[in-house]
Parts: sequence; structure tokens; C-alpha cells
Amino acid sequence: MRIISNPKKLEKLINQIKSDRFENLHILTDFDKTLTYNFVNGKEVQSVIAILRDEKYLTPDYAEKAQKLADKYIPVEDDPKIPRLKKKRLMERWWNQHFKLLINSGLSKKDLVNVVQSNKIKLREGVKGFFEILNKNNIPMIILSASGLGKDVISMILKKNKINYKNVHIVSNSFKWTKNGKAIGIKKPIIHSLNKDEAVLSKFSLYSQIQKRQNVILLGNNIEDIDMLKGLNHNNVIKVGFLNKDVEKLTNTYKKYFDMVIINDGDFKKVNQLMSELF
Repeated sequence: MRIISNPKKLEKLINQIKSDRFENLHILTDFDKTLTYNFVNGKEVQSVIAILRDEKYLTPDYAEKAQKLADKYIPVEDDPKIPRLKKKRLMERWWNQHFKLLINSGLSKKDLVNVVQSNKIKLREGVKGFFEILNKNNIPMIILSASGLGKDVISMILKKNKINYKNVHIVSNSFKWTKNGKAIGIKKPIIHSLNKDEAVLSKFSLYSQIQKRQNVILLGNNIEDIDMLKGLNHNNVIKVGFLNKDVEKLTNTYKKYFDMVIINDGDFKKVNQLMSELF
């Protein structure tokens, strides 16, 4: 089920994007719990890192050490009194320390394959069709994720589902690997919770493809995902939010920030209907 926050506003945005050339459109989306279901087989999927931790693929002390880092930095991340610039530095420190922990705990490509094959990460119904529409019309799609295992795991999932199209760009964290598949380092720049926005895209080659595409469809499952828009100028933006739980409590809040709200961990059918209206 979908909820339209302001039908007249959405209709106007659709008409403006339709009247413009599609060469001016790009898609900006989160991955975890946006393109994927929040609940699989009745159980909430916390994150890719959580799957790695809970299945105990790494050294026995990994989970305890990772939790200590979380206990130290989550209060910093949530504290509104800490200046944003200082908080950004601390978030990058957290991500760096966690990456070093993963490497020291023996992370390998085999572990990532096991996470993907665990079937705990499931694309929403209709996501494949969404990717196909964008590929057919040559619309750039940017998956922007601060996940600790982002690019490597996301690439595997897209390949597994045969939707790793050339128009899809993954901007996320990625490891350096040995020939034997052992993690030995992390590629720069590091994407963390406070720099997950379009400003960071200027450091990637895909930036030239979207710099002048000022119409955007944004998809996310958290209010903070709207911050992904920071860093580029935009003419028309349609924001789609996935409200996966606490629906009664959060619906009105989501309606303030998103033009369309998909509730109850729903599928992509209504998003694809939107795309049909546009095309």
C-alpha cells in the first residue's frame, strides 16, 4: 500500500519531469531495507554486517569488539550537540577502526559469498522490473550506501539476480583483496553515515554523468536518507519512503518528508506504477 502525501504536488512533479527530457533524470537510492525487505521469513534483517556477525563467520572475539566500538560511537552519532564537522571526523574514525577489525578478524570473499547465499537479504518484489525500466531507458541509477560491506556484497546480489546493468552505479565501501580473497585494506573515500550524500559523488567518475541531470527520484527507508540529495542542484525531486515498521507511529512524520510512502515493508509495484506514469 502507498500513501501520497500531497496528490497535487506529486502530480505537478510528475508532469514537470515528463515535460522535461529524460536525459535530465537520475535515480538516487539507499540499498538496505529500501531495495531489500526489512523482514524476511517474519524476522527483521538488521544489516549485512549483522548477518556476518550473527553467523559467526569471523574470529570468536569479533562480535564483542565490534559491539564495544558501537557502544563508543553510537552516542556520538546521535548527539545533536556535537558539531557536525567534529562528528564527521569521529564517524570516519569509527568506520576505519571497524574495517581494521574486520580485516584482523579474517574477513574473506568467501564470507561475503556466505552472507549472500544465506538468503537473509531479499530484494523487494518488483525491484527487478524497476531496474529493467531504468536500463531500457538508459537512466543512471546510483546506489549510495554507508554499509561496511557495501559495494562487494551489493555487486554480488545484483549479479545473482541478473540486474547488474551498466547504468547502475554503486557508491559504497569496498575492500582491497589478496589473490587468495583475504581482505587487506579499504578503498577510499570511506562512505559513512554523515557523508552519505551526492557531494561525495564528485570523487567518482560517474559524477560527470549526473551533474547536469537535475531531476531526481530518491528512494530511502529513513528520514535521514533525504540528506543524500545534498551536494548537487536539483530542479524536480520525487521522494519515495519505505516505512517498514511502527507504521501508525511514524506515518505522519514520513508524510512530511516523502511525496510517496510505501508502508508495511511493501513491494515495488507502486514505484513501478510511478515509473509507468513518467514514461
